[in-house]
Amino acid sequence: MYKFFSIILIAMLMALPASAADLGGRVLNIGSDTTYPPHESINEAGEVVGFDVDVVAEICKKINCTPNWVTTAWDGIFAALANKQFDMVVSGVTITEERDKIVDFSDPYIIVQQGILMRVENKGSSIDDYKSGSLRLASQKGTTNAELGEKLVGRDNIKLFDDFPPAVLALQNGDVDGVIIDSTSAAAYEQEFAGELTVGITGLSSDPLGLVFQEGDSLQDAFNEGLAAIKKDGTLAKLVLKWWPK
Repeated sequence: MYKFFSIILIAMLMALPASAADLGGRVLNIGSDTTYPPHESINEAGEVVGFDVDVVAEICKKINCTPNWVTTAWDGIFAALANKQFDMVVSGVTITEERDKIVDFSDPYIIVQQGILMRVENKGSSIDDYKSGSLRLASQKGTTNAELGEKLVGRDNIKLFDDFPPAVLALQNGDVDGVIIDSTSAAAYEQEFAGELTVGITGLSSDPLGLVFQEGDSLQDAFNEGLAAIKKDGTLAKLVLKWWPK
């Protein structure tokens, strides 16, 4: 596993019975901001791929459903779910009390740490360098990453983008000097831009990610059953190794 972050699977839970839920082959429309590799992105063939995509596919095998991924902007995605535009949202979503007021979450399927992706030349920089304004931070607006960044360095010292890809591009171009982002996605960018970008600051917080449902929807119970099943049989652990090989 990449040394600069730790992925903590919620796999050592009390043993649970095999999933008994059966959705009868139901097609589920899943809202997702598909600009967040390796959780979800669109490949050259126009398909939505990623760790989250595989997790949902494996759960659907257990509870008999078919996922239909619907690309949507992150901004307003929870309101759209609450208005029943989707059956669920899967988009590397951190479980928070504020979000839980308008939607329901599954049990966590992974826990990620937040860190700062930076150019290799700036490796060794500290949070104080960003607080002072000598270096400028960036993130995606409306995310827990952005919220933490504002707390750490102040609103004036962080530039917010609609998505993470333009934030990373701004980092490459020297328009900003760091991107606060989940460790899992940071690993993908560090691998893609090896020798150019690196994770220079790690472990800023640990965040549980969950699948998201409309309030009171019984899908939550069905997916929790399926999730427990793929934890128990080792499928989830295999998916982690697939997307973040040692």
